[in-house]
Amino acid sequence: MAIKFGTFVPQGWRMDLVEIDDPIEQYEAMTNVGLAAEEAGYDSIWVFDHFHTVPTPEIETTFEAWTITAGLARDTKRVKIGQMVTCNGYRNPALLAKIASTVDVMSHGRAICGLGAGWYEHEWLAYGYGFPETRDRMRAFREAVEICVRMWTDEKATFKGDYYSIDGAINEPKGVQKPHIPLWLGGGGEKVTLKLVAQWANGCNVGGGNPDVVRQKLGVLRAHCETLGRDYNTITRSTNINLFLLEDGEDAEKATEKARGPIPYDTFKNNVFVATPAQARERIHQLVEAGADYIITSFPRVAYDHTQLKRFAAEVMPEFS
Repeated sequence: MAIKFGTFVPQGWRMDLVEIDDPIEQYEAMTNVGLAAEEAGYDSIWVFDHFHTVPTPEIETTFEAWTITAGLARDTKRVKIGQMVTCNGYRNPALLAKIASTVDVMSHGRAICGLGAGWYEHEWLAYGYGFPETRDRMRAFREAVEICVRMWTDEKATFKGDYYSIDGAINEPKGVQKPHIPLWLGGGGEKVTLKLVAQWANGCNVGGGNPDVVRQKLGVLRAHCETLGRDYNTITRSTNINLFLLEDGEDAEKATEKARGPIPYDTFKNNVFVATPAQARERIHQLVEAGADYIITSFPRVAYDHTQLKRFAAEVMPEFS
């Protein structure tokens, strides 16, 4: 089975554009990573849906997810473009479906619509969305998933729920891809999110690159599929991995100095897999054995240096083609 690979482009959320002052140059740095990924053979590029930086809100650039999805759709020619993931609370789901349909046409059928319930509390509050209890966010998310699919498939979409309602909503064009734009759901909630994946979605993202967690979550997904009569193998099963590639024999602490800045090495390696290409290949084999068939990478400082992105494509990806 061939494994596909995607990668995140730098949009500012992770403080990954701060070494560039001019916002136009920041945007072009993001686009250039997308173009480099396309040239190197990645299947997709990805963005986050956030307004404030992480781990704390700073006065720094964070480009809006669907605007840059549209821009990247025109800047590139082959790669798919997705969000990991769109926060349901930030846009009415019928409007989101309409936006995604337009972007799918703009990209000639390369859009992926990622969707999740949302979690970044201070961001919700700062932008005036409130921050509903988890139960309400999940119930609204459940309704939004169905609305998106209906907007992409029904001639006049109608839905009446506790959180959202649509009444004869016309969405033309619905997009290019058939039967509809791929809908990927993020999150590993076993009772709601993974059941929604089995009911409605084309893809999921679970486990954060941890093979044990990936195996557990995909086991739950498989059980939901069996209960609902869904073919488990029709669902793309992705996981993310933050990666720093070493040269063979290179000292890891010294090699990562620039990438981690003031962060101690022991802290850095808890969030980033520091590995040689051989070790990276082994980790991906473990993820594949756990059930993943799509790996989405992220590389520190990729806005300023494409070396790691290109090395991964040349030294790791071919083993899984």
